Parts: sequence; C-alpha cells; structure tokens
Amino acid sequence: MASPSSVTSAVSVRRRAVPVPRAESRFDRRLGKILVHATEVFYEKGYEGASMRDLARSSGMSLSGLYYYFESKEKLLYLIQKHTFSTIVERLRERLDEVSPPEERIRVFILNHVQYFLANRKAMKVLSHEAEVLNNGFGSEIAAIKREYYRICVALLDDFKRAKRLQFSSRMAVLSLFGMMNWIYTWYNPRVDADAKELSRGMGDIFLRGISGGAQRHTSQSTKLQRKSVSN
Repeated sequence: MASPSSVTSAVSVRRRAVPVPRAESRFDRRLGKILVHATEVFYEKGYEGASMRDLARSSGMSLSGLYYYFESKEKLLYLIQKHTFSTIVERLRERLDEVSPPEERIRVFILNHVQYFLANRKAMKVLSHEAEVLNNGFGSEIAAIKREYYRICVALLDDFKRAKRLQFSSRMAVLSLFGMMNWIYTWYNPRVDADAKELSRGMGDIFLRGISGGAQRHTSQSTKLQRKSVSN
C-alpha cells in the first residue's frame, strides 16, 4: 500500500505535468482555411452582401460541402469573431504574466492589440463593421469575451492610477484608447507608417501623457477650488 507521502508526491507530479497538445485534425485545418476565405468575402462584400454561395465558391467547396461545416453565414461570422477575440485575450494574458510595472503593462496591452490588428487588418474591418450582427447565443458569447477584454484594460488603468496617485475616469480612458487603436485599418499605410512596435510606442506615449496630464490638471483645479472655498 502506498504511503500518504508517496500519494501526495504522485499527485504533485501529475499536476506539474505539461499537457500534451492535441494534434490538429484534418477537420480543424479545413475549418481554419474556410474561416480565412470567409473573412476575405465579408471584407469585400460585407456581411449582408455575402451569400453562402459566395463563401463556398471562395473556399473552393460545393455549397452542400460548406453546409456540412456551417448551417449559416452567421455561424461563420461568429467563429471568426470568437477566434479573433479569444486569441487577442490569450496572447495578452501570456504577455502580462511577464511584466509588473503598471505603465509597462498598459504598453503591453497596446502593443498586443496593435500587432494583432495590423497582422489581421481584413478581419479587423469585418469585426468593426459587423459588430452588431450576431444574435441570440452567438452574440452573447462574443459580448462576454469583449467584456472580459474591457475589464482587463480597466484593471490596468486602475493599477496605474493607484501607482501614480492620479484621478481620472477609467471608463472614459479605456474607451478613448480603444477608439485610437481600433480604427488603424482605415489609415495605416505600411509604406509611410511605422511598424507595430513603433506605432504602439507612439500611441502609448500619447495616451499615457494625456491621462497623466489631464489628471494632474484636474487635481490642480480641484485644489484651487477647495482653497477658494476655504478663503471665502
């Protein structure tokens, strides 16, 4: 009979064991290719303008073959959005695990976002333009992933505020940051604009100076008003 210590040791080993990655199946590979082609079609024609026949033709499949994988184009859009947002969040968490200073964590957030957007500009256009299309369970699931991403960013801003002893609206700051990052695809030109790292560094400078300077001005004005009310 095994001793308690040997059982504990075995459990510890099992917990530390690295899980073996699941081999990608032929179905998974085919699915990935279909999503790439679907992104192209939605990018060119828009969600409303694209038909299942267009999607089948682009992916080199028969219409019945496409229906084998997906029952509707809504399911395709859902999977594109789920893959995109899940990938961004997973990569962000991995990167944040390696960084501690609050300011650097915000810069990591910006870099992660900008790098993915520039590498997947067509998908980003589709997601930006078709954000309200999904309904029922599809829409709810994507909205939950988006809320998680938003909450991560709010937490980073709250940590930064505490570290710098600043006062500003985290909600307004986060939504302003997303506004700055999410429309890159409308103006970015790789021939004249910097790469993702340099671009994210510049955006980080603008954003962090803005919230820091604005918070300091707000604090200064509040102090002046307090002094004036005391003197009166």
